[in-house]
Amino acid sequence: MKFIAAFASIALAGLACAGPASAQSYPDKPIRVVVPWPAGGITDVITRAIGQRLSEVWGLQIVVDNRAGAGGTLGAALVARAAPDGYTLLMNDLGGHCSAPSLYSKLPYDAIKDFAPIMLAAGSPMVLVANPSHNVRTLPQLIELAKAKPGQLNYASSGSGAITHLGMVRLMRIVGIELVHVPFKGSIPATSSVIAGETAIAFSTIPAAVPQAKAGRLTLLAVSFSKRSPQLPDVPTIAETVGEFDLGLYSGLWAPAGTPRAIVDRLHAEFTAAMEQPKVKEILAVNSAEPGHMSPAQFADYVAREIKVWGEVVRAAGIKTD
Repeated sequence: MKFIAAFASIALAGLACAGPASAQSYPDKPIRVVVPWPAGGITDVITRAIGQRLSEVWGLQIVVDNRAGAGGTLGAALVARAAPDGYTLLMNDLGGHCSAPSLYSKLPYDAIKDFAPIMLAAGSPMVLVANPSHNVRTLPQLIELAKAKPGQLNYASSGSGAITHLGMVRLMRIVGIELVHVPFKGSIPATSSVIAGETAIAFSTIPAAVPQAKAGRLTLLAVSFSKRSPQLPDVPTIAETVGEFDLGLYSGLWAPAGTPRAIVDRLHAEFTAAMEQPKVKEILAVNSAEPGHMSPAQFADYVAREIKVWGEVVRAAGIKTD
């Protein structure tokens, strides 16, 4: 019996040491980063830029796996079910990740409990644009026009439940206006509809909107970040008009729940360092994106708050997707 007890003690000690030892040798094989959106989007571009840098540093392949579908939930579910060893990660749009629990009645994962938050990788502001024919040059002028014509102005979005849809719902709730939603399949056709005069306003990306504004085909009303964009220093923020408002195309990094803390911290440190490399910073600048600066704990708190905020927006709008 003494032999069995001694053997059990040794075995338990070995198990206790297995986690730290594994973390110390991490990574020693290719890492897959699931992006639950098509290639070419801002989250995909950022992931590939960081992945290329980390491949050089670690001497192993960082595989970007685009698993688009169901508003990003298919790829997220894949990571939620993956082994918590740091070799399968999720880089997802924060808005999509945080609105999914309210949008989908049968979500195949828990957006908080099934993931280990690592970092807010980067964020890119959107800009509220209008067709010049409406003669509005500022957000206050748009609000005044919308209140004078309730339910008569429409807005384009990149799809029902997308950040460009929910963001507008959020803005309408704050300022008390009523606009008609016209969903499109993507941000480019949505912005094009404003240029063509089919819709009045939309949230667009800065790289897509600026050339059209310079050509006189769009009016830039306000940027969606809480602070002004370096690319558009003369364009005010939405927050300057309505108070607290911070909206953007944020990209966050998660691992499956249960991933060892040492691996989470290692990933946070390495991804953060990669974001500061000149080549990566150049790609971020081209896409009007800025690096995120949050610890894993801060990111976890931020995600929890955003899930609550987007839940209120989704319920207020009566939006449901299955």
